[in-house]
Amino acid sequence: MMKTASSQPFRFKKGLQNTDTSFMIGNEDFLGHQQTPRKKLHKLKRKAWLIGMYKILQAEELTTNIFLMVVEAERVAKSCQPGQFIIVRMDEEGERIPLTICDYDRKKGTVTIVFQIVGAATHKMAALKAGDGFHDFVGPLGCPSEFVGEDLESLRAKKMLFVAGGVGTAPVYPQVKWLHEKGIDADVIVGAKTKDLLILEKEMASVAGNLFITTDDGSYGRSGMVTQTIKDLVEEGRKYDVCVAIGPMIMMKFVCKMTEELHIPTIVSLNPIMVDGTGMCGACRVTVGGEVKFACVDGPEFDGHKVDFDQAMKRQQIYKTEEGRAFLKAKEGDTHHGGCGNCGGND
Repeated sequence: MMKTASSQPFRFKKGLQNTDTSFMIGNEDFLGHQQTPRKKLHKLKRKAWLIGMYKILQAEELTTNIFLMVVEAERVAKSCQPGQFIIVRMDEEGERIPLTICDYDRKKGTVTIVFQIVGAATHKMAALKAGDGFHDFVGPLGCPSEFVGEDLESLRAKKMLFVAGGVGTAPVYPQVKWLHEKGIDADVIVGAKTKDLLILEKEMASVAGNLFITTDDGSYGRSGMVTQTIKDLVEEGRKYDVCVAIGPMIMMKFVCKMTEELHIPTIVSLNPIMVDGTGMCGACRVTVGGEVKFACVDGPEFDGHKVDFDQAMKRQQIYKTEEGRAFLKAKEGDTHHGGCGNCGGND
């Protein structure tokens, strides 16, 4: 039998400390002492999950089907950087959900995540409240944004433009905030279908050099797509050395088409196509500059002008069905998944 570091049994809450079975909560084993019926043990496990090793300190709905949570995750908060992501799991049999980090507080040991309901797992996740917890909160994963490793003086000499679409505003925010803390102001375009779907406007305004809001229906800010705003800003005389675009795949595709015409180097984050988050499922396989890459192990950020968006979006649709996944595995062979990120996908 496994033993805890402490001589005292783990106490879930008052009156819930007795069990004869060792089991995992987060990354730690806990052991009780007395015989407990299996049915009661299941309830104790669920109670332990709800208390959670990774406690949710704040949970709110930002807008329809988009939620924000502040999670107590000290180790992740200490080492994460803009551009990276985490994987959450609600219980030991739950689905792995990769989410880009929206914010972090190293002193408080918290990490902020934003997610949109897209299926059963995220629908279940949206029901969690402050005081509940995650079974797993793994990270930081992926590569940090490129500019994090750049010399600050050369970075200050650059004029940067960020383009965020929909829920993509969440991963753009920590990047702009990081630059702001280093005394670097960046221009930011935030696009949404309508005013009601706009998120994190006040937070973004507090860190952006200039913030330009655009809505597809013209209900708020500028009217039209983010690509039109990019064109308008350049025509107004603004010059940019680099653009970072994060949002739906179709948005990033057309942003890259526009910036290529304007000769603005562009970085995109391919987090929308991630599923497993480790390179093993093959969902995030993408061709970049003629080479096979995997968003979760090689990215999630890539040179947008080298990404084959049409292939990636077509593949994303095929991957949604079991038959489609089987087809892709047979077609792509050893390059179907990324494995460790270095082995070319071999089992």
